[in-house]
Amino acid sequence: MTNLQNEIERLWDGDGDVACVREAMGELDAGRLRMAEKVNGRWKVNDYLKKAILLFFRHTKSEIIHGNECEFFDKAPLKTKNWTADDFVRAGFRMVPGSMVRYSAYVAKSVILMPSFVNVGAYVDEGTLIDSNALVGSCAQVGKNCHISDGVSIGGVLEPLQATPVIVEDGCFLGVRSCVTEGVIVGEGSVLGAGVILTSSTKILDRETGAVSYGEIPPYSVVVVGAYPSGNALLHCAVIIKRVDERTRRKTSINEMLRAP
Repeated sequence: MTNLQNEIERLWDGDGDVACVREAMGELDAGRLRMAEKVNGRWKVNDYLKKAILLFFRHTKSEIIHGNECEFFDKAPLKTKNWTADDFVRAGFRMVPGSMVRYSAYVAKSVILMPSFVNVGAYVDEGTLIDSNALVGSCAQVGKNCHISDGVSIGGVLEPLQATPVIVEDGCFLGVRSCVTEGVIVGEGSVLGAGVILTSSTKILDRETGAVSYGEIPPYSVVVVGAYPSGNALLHCAVIIKRVDERTRRKTSINEMLRAP
């Protein structure tokens, strides 16, 4: 257990200095710490950082946040408050008017943010595009070179309080109006079709093998909306129809020209 983790745990139990929370939030914001990280091929959640965010809200007073059209009142400032052109150049990502990132979320170099919202504790890795009207929820982890399409919703973990953040691994394509919540892991290189909804209780059916699973999409899967019979009704499920092939890659490839510095 690190000193920072130990201090946060002490404060969580009612005995400690709130300075550890400010340090943790700064480390999350800079990307030096993250809510979840892959260790020996498995995702490990750093629960103490989730506690740090909750403690931040407990120990921070709301203040005015100035907007162009109206004022806002919140506890977490926006990540880019008072940034200059030099700050943006150093950070290395592009941010279209209408996009918002809250403090403690990390956005890596060559990321493009269309008008979208990235919540506290989230991590968006290099080369990813977050398209218009998309939501990256609290503590969600989005990998490198992903395309998060228009209207996609990636759920958070703070309310209702959940153990595991949503994780979208490198090279994934999430289609228009798809939704991933409740700690689901979307494996590397996977493609979700338009409107696919994944929760921890969504049945995931592999069409080729007949296998049924929950909570995790295997790497390089192509997933579409499906239904299965239950009594006299059809219930929603997600269907893995195939593995990613060259045709899929052509349809979902990213445009490097958009990511030029």
